Amino acid sequence: MPSDPSAETPSPAHDDGPAAVRAPGWRRMALEARAPLEFAASLAAAPWLMNSPRGDGHPVLVYPGFLASDLSTKPLRRLLKSLGHDVAGWEQGRNMGPREGTIEEALARLQALHARAGRKLSLVGWSLGGVYARELAKRAPEAVRCVVTLGSPFTGSVNSTNAWRSFQWINRGRPRMTPPQDSLREPPPVPTTSIYSRSDGIVAWQCSVEIDGPQVENIEVQASHVGLAVNPLVLHALADRLAQPEGAWRPFDRSGVRRFLYPDPLRPEPTARRD
Repeated sequence: MPSDPSAETPSPAHDDGPAAVRAPGWRRMALEARAPLEFAASLAAAPWLMNSPRGDGHPVLVYPGFLASDLSTKPLRRLLKSLGHDVAGWEQGRNMGPREGTIEEALARLQALHARAGRKLSLVGWSLGGVYARELAKRAPEAVRCVVTLGSPFTGSVNSTNAWRSFQWINRGRPRMTPPQDSLREPPPVPTTSIYSRSDGIVAWQCSVEIDGPQVENIEVQASHVGLAVNPLVLHALADRLAQPEGAWRPFDRSGVRRFLYPDPLRPEPTARRD
């Protein structure tokens, strides 16, 4: 434990009331404007990214974030395809949240792709899409090889994101279809990686911290929430995770140069920098 009483050791958020973990403040929200720069950086880093670990041709299914469609994940999917993966989008149009039939349709697509390929799929989900990926892996673990989430709020209060009011307004009058928080917090029974940023301006980063376990891990990056799917550090880490042989999962290796690129997710967070 840190000796500094003003520091907070990173741990998953808990649903202890609306003030338990606050949504990101205006400073972090303002940093979301860097997303175009992250995309430009990924273009400049293309030679490095193309030298990322290559896949073995197994299928990868990618889920977009709230209010986004497959178009938002196209650059990410294009890179993964170039690295040897058989990549597919979720093909359910714009992600309007977990409405009636959404998860069931996604599950049917997952099972159909599994049957067609004859191999387990890796699931990649951005923000709310990562919550879907985790829940689908719990329902059909026999069809899933691993799960990687990008800035996904799978723990903590629903008030810990700046997208919650938009979600409520868009889905007003509809029955709430989200599972209980305790259920969301439980990781899938397959290797699971959470990639998140402490400077995320949409989701409180504590809501994306995975619990300790033999097949779970956290990878921290410096990124905006909007830019997570185009940030070169995220893309490299994602490629590394998806390239692991089936049944031979190991935690992300931060040794060498990587220790300068990927912060230690276990380091404390000074209280003065939470917002």
